[in-house]
Formats: sequence, structure tokens, C-alpha cells
Amino acid sequence: MKRNIIAVVFIVIAVALIVERNENPQVNKPSANPLIVEFNEVHDFANLRPGHIERATKYVLESADLILSDILSVPNADRTFENTMVEIDDIYVIIESVWSPGYLMGSTHTNKDIRDEGLASSQTIQKYLTDLSLNDDLYNAVVAFSKSKEAQQLIGYKKKFLEDSLLDYKRSGFGLPKEKRAQVKGIFNELADLGLEFSKNISDYQDTLFVSEDEIKGLPENYQKERLQKNGTYAIDMSYPSYVPFMDYAVSDDARKKLKFRFNNRAVDSNLSVLNDIIRKRRELVDVLGYKSYAEYRTEDRMAKNPRNVWEFENDLKSKLRAKGEMDIAEMLKIKSSRTNSNAHVINVWEAGFYENLVLKENFDLDPEEVRQYFEFNNVTEGLFTVYQRLFNVKFKKVEDPSVWHEDVLMYEVYDKTSKELIGRFYLDMFPRANKYGHAAAFSVTMGKMTADGYQKPTTSLVCNFPKPTEFQPSLLTHDNVETYFHEFGHLVHGVLTQAPLMSYAGTSVARDFVEAPSQMLENWVWQKESLSLFAKHYETGEVIPDALLDKMIAAKNVNSGTKALQQVYYGVLDFTLHDGYNPDGDKSTTDIVSKLQNEITFYPYQEGTHMEAAFGHLNGYGAAYYGYKWSEVYAQDMFSIFEEKGIMNEEQGMRYREIILEKGGTEEPLTLVKEFLGRESNSDAFMRSMGLE
Repeated sequence: MKRNIIAVVFIVIAVALIVERNENPQVNKPSANPLIVEFNEVHDFANLRPGHIERATKYVLESADLILSDILSVPNADRTFENTMVEIDDIYVIIESVWSPGYLMGSTHTNKDIRDEGLASSQTIQKYLTDLSLNDDLYNAVVAFSKSKEAQQLIGYKKKFLEDSLLDYKRSGFGLPKEKRAQVKGIFNELADLGLEFSKNISDYQDTLFVSEDEIKGLPENYQKERLQKNGTYAIDMSYPSYVPFMDYAVSDDARKKLKFRFNNRAVDSNLSVLNDIIRKRRELVDVLGYKSYAEYRTEDRMAKNPRNVWEFENDLKSKLRAKGEMDIAEMLKIKSSRTNSNAHVINVWEAGFYENLVLKENFDLDPEEVRQYFEFNNVTEGLFTVYQRLFNVKFKKVEDPSVWHEDVLMYEVYDKTSKELIGRFYLDMFPRANKYGHAAAFSVTMGKMTADGYQKPTTSLVCNFPKPTEFQPSLLTHDNVETYFHEFGHLVHGVLTQAPLMSYAGTSVARDFVEAPSQMLENWVWQKESLSLFAKHYETGEVIPDALLDKMIAAKNVNSGTKALQQVYYGVLDFTLHDGYNPDGDKSTTDIVSKLQNEITFYPYQEGTHMEAAFGHLNGYGAAYYGYKWSEVYAQDMFSIFEEKGIMNEEQGMRYREIILEKGGTEEPLTLVKEFLGRESNSDAFMRSMGLE
């Protein structure tokens, strides 16, 4: 529903369905435009040129206006679910047909003009949707339908869609005087602009630390070769494949400190002020709407329901994790004391990854670099495909010579193994390049929707930044990379396997504090011998990962589980603090809050002079919602307990998961779906076990 479009401005949900409205001559359909596709056809991304996104955006917004006119022309006495509510969903469908692929191109295309055009299109569309959410006539049409006899008798997803729509209108200011609604509209538009600016400043930011031969000691030989400069220095940029290994392996404490300082000051010159503006505008918004805080506004339509439940969750988790965090730090301090011949009492933020790896190596004889040798990208992909295909009764078929936006991108079709029917498609864009989205995420390209012509086949693109193959070695993934791959692919199948009748509930269009749970659940397969043995093979010898190494990995699974989880609690509390009473015009800056909370919650003291919040992109898209990562993990681990009990490759349970959790999307409340899958009420027992706390 539009709460996933307006309220969550930067969650990228999308669809590529063009609804033909009798070829109305008022709307000029662009010809040969890669973003304007026929029903269930694919995009011709390779032929996308500057101007295409802009023209396609104009076309779909004009087409959306026609649908709106159709809705408003229906006499109130004749309103039905089909001619009012389904038509509203169709407006979102046609807009998403360009919004999503356009935004994907804005995040991944190599042509700057196309990237800028994709982001500009997103900005234009968000403003249109803001106007739509504040349209008095459309609101009156929904209210009129809600009073009809049919509306009173609605059940299931139809009833939920009407109730959610009415709640969304309340959250958009309806019930307030007209001038107040105009103010809300202006704030939404300003927030859309600020959000785009915040994200663009992060993605555009470039910085490189040049280090000496002494300072790069500890890094693998191939890592060094790839970064060696003509003058004998080594270039360490801020991308994850460059930054993370350096922080984990560089022997030079001073070099790690310098890199951490730069990394935690990305976009600082531009984004500190933008972040303050975002917080101000969010405060202004909820003040007009009558909420106590942005946190109250954001939790109202989520599983949490109110800020109190979030604070109780975070504080309870912080308390329960403290003892494990203390144990984790104690192990690192032992090694640091021995290594530095001192009585070490603190692990600095730039030392965390380095000493965690030493704990793995010295206490468990586990070298992450040795582990990487068994996770070559193509082998991992093949194994991941095997797991997902078997569990969910599907088949992935590679598309030869697809029309894609970069030569690295692969495309696949997804078929149901029993019916042989095409279910959907997906793209893999897995390696870093300049100006590409810098993290890992599943971007929807097409969302599911039942239409008169049949079901719209969903398409999702997985965008990651794993180490790219070089002349020196293939792409070798860390075990963390493999876990990320399984997680993000979980989002992908959530989108592709959907059977939701309305686009507004398709795939990941669920309560935002549940959206991570289905994919978090699927991370567990990278910790199981049965699944790892399918694809963990040495990239040179082909030897399956030895049981002895697997045993060490599994034994070491909860190394630093306390400190890592507390870091997530810190991020969640930071986000919630900034949105539950914090005033950017008060006597404390966002950096003051960062420093205070990092020192209180984590065991790694704040590094003076850093401003991590400037590049903490989740403060934009996940404002007052970052708590959802840990919140949803409780449900994820509870759902995984069924596979632990029945067998991790149990196809019957896999199909139940597909049908109950993945296919239904947002058509039912998350707690209802979880309870149906579990066959009981949910609890946190499995989550605590997964952390090594029970």
C-alpha cells in the first residue's frame, strides 16, 4: 500500500506492468523505450539511453492521472472494491513500472546522466505520490466505499487493504484542516528531496588512503598486488572489499586507525547538515499530524505498534547481551596484552576486526583467509541455487545474452519445478565498480499483481559488492560474504515467489519490522554441514571443505556474538534516539549522541573527530526503524527452529515456508503468518540459543 511508497520513501519496491487504458489519445506512449514494456516482457536495459527514464516517467504519471480520473468518475453509490480499491492499486502499479527500474539504474548504471536521471525520476514520482496521498477527492472516494454494504462484508486481504488505506490517509493528515494538509504535502516533498540528497552524497563520496609497504603487512598477497601503485604505495579505497580486509588483517595499528577515521567521516562535509534537516522536517511532520515523535509515527503501522515496545526490546536485549559482550572483550584483551606486552584494558574501534580475527586464529585455529579458499563465488552461487531450488521446489534457468546494464550482470528465469510454469526472473549484479550502489541489497524491478491477463511475473535484481575476479585469483568470498549472499537472496525470493493479488502486498511489502525476518531465517544454511558440503570447495583443488575446518567454523560461530549484537543495538538505539525526542537545534549535536551511545552500549570507545552518522544511510530509509533488524531476527530464528527439528533440507517444510511466508507477502499480519508456520505462538528461545546465550 502507499505506506510503503510515501512513509518509507526510500525502500525500493517496484513493478514493471503497463496498464493499457484504451490507448487514450491524451497520453503519448513512448516508442522503443526500454522502460515501457508489454505485459510480462523483459526490459531492454542494454539500450537504455539518456532521456528514456525522463520520458517514461512522464508517460506513467499521465497514465496514472487517467486511472485516477476513472476512479473519481464512479458515482459513490456504485463504488465497489474492484472499481475503487483495485484501481488505486493499479495507480501504484503503473507508477512502479518506471520508478523501480529507473531507481535501479540510478544506483547501478555506468552513465552518470542515466544515474542522475534515475534519481530525478524518483524525486518526481515521490512528489506525485505525495500529492496523490493528499488528494481530497480520492480520499472521499475511499471513505464513500468504506460505508458501502460490500465494504462492511470484506474479509481477508481485501478488508486489510481498506483498513490500511484509511490508516494511511490518517497518517497523511486527513481529518486536519486543508491548510494543514497542504503543509504535510510540502513536508513530504521536502523530505523526499533531502532523502535523495543524503543518499547521493554517500554514493558519490570517494576517498582513498595510500599506505606504505610496512603499513599493508598482514594483507594477502593478491590484495596487495591489486592495490599496488607505480610509486610503491598501496591504494585503499572506501569500498567494502577494500576496507573490510584491511581493518581485519593489517598489522599496522596506526594504518587501521587512519582508515577507520576516514571511513567514519564519509560525506561528513555535506551530510551532517542534511541529516539535521531531515530530523527537523520529520519533527515538523509529526507535530502537524499530532504524534508525539517520529518514532511514534513510524511504529504505528508496524509489528512494534509504539515506541515503548521498541525501547523495552532494545533495553532488554542490551541487558541480556552485556555478559556475552564482556566475555568477548576479555578474550580480545588477553591477546592484545600478550601481543603488546602490556596490561591492555581497551579494544579501540579500529582494533575490533583485527583482534576478533586473532581470537579466531589463536583460540580456534581458524584463519578466515583459509576459509575464503573454499568459497569461490561461482561455487557458492551454484550451492546457493541448489539449496533454494530444492527447498522451494523451483528451477533457475540462466538467460543467455540478456539485455543488461553492465557486462557483469547475469539474468535468470525462475520456474516452478512441478508445474513447469515461469514464476519470475532475477538479475545478479555482484561486483563493485565506480559509482555503483555500495552495499548489498535486493532491488525490485517488477512486483507481482493479479490482472485480467494473468499474474504479473515479478523480477528482482540482487546488487552486491563482492570481490571481483582478477588476473591473480578468482572471486573468493569471506564466510560473512556468503552469509550476506544467502540473506539478500532471501529478499530476492520473497519478491519473486509472491502470489499476492495486489501489488501493494506483493513480496517484501510487509510490515517493515518484519521484512528482514524471511531472509534472516535463510542465513542459517551457511552454518550447517549438510548445506555447506554442497558448495564449499577449494578453488584450486576442488576438495570439499574438511569436517575439521567446518567444526572449527561452527565452534567459532559465536565468537564476538555479544559485541556484534550490541553494535546492532547501538545502531538501533542511535536511530531511535534521533527520532524519539531529539532536537537538532538543542544543545547536543548528532555526533554528541553518537559518542554518548557508542560509549554506553558498545565496548569500543568513540573515536574522536569521527561522524559515522553522516554515512549511516539507514537513518534515511530506515529512520526510526533500524530496530527492526534485531526485532525480526527473533522471529527468523524461531522459524528456523522448525528446520532444525525437521531437517534443514526438508522439502515439505521448505514448501510450507514458501506458501505461508513468502507467497503471501503482506496479505496477512506477520504474527499470524509466523504462528501458522510454527504451529504455536512465537518465542525468543531459538534466538537466544543462536547467540550462544543459552
